Amino acid sequence: MSGINASYIWPMALVVLSNVVYQICAKSVPEDMNPFASLTLTYLIGAAASAALYYALGANGSILREYGKVNWAPLVLGLVIVGLEVGWIYAYKAGWEVSTGFIIQSAVLAGVLLLVGALLYREALTWNKLVGVAVCLIGLVILNLK
Repeated sequence: MSGINASYIWPMALVVLSNVVYQICAKSVPEDMNPFASLTLTYLIGAAASAALYYALGANGSILREYGKVNWAPLVLGLVIVGLEVGWIYAYKAGWEVSTGFIIQSAVLAGVLLLVGALLYREALTWNKLVGVAVCLIGLVILNLK
């Protein structure tokens, strides 16, 4: 495959691997543990890992100077990540299966992000994309057949 190289593939591979482990962890949070208590540990570990990786991967500047470049996005992202994490934990506590919950979420998300891409980022709304979302929605119907 010409044109596709490791710098293109590895981030998506990392996302897929991380998502698999993430779903396993979210489903494995103890049933009687408060999800927000669990997330305080999650974010402490995440903050420590992020700081270690910042320095380990050769950042030459001050992390505090980097913080000076902040805009709204990292701040809102922090709140959104809490929503994602606690949403999955509660979904699994409510009985969602790993095998179908993520598929349903992904299919609905694909449709919403198609609109977001078109409206906010002027991404092309092509027939291929629309048919792809339609196939996802048909898949949701098939998944929910008894």
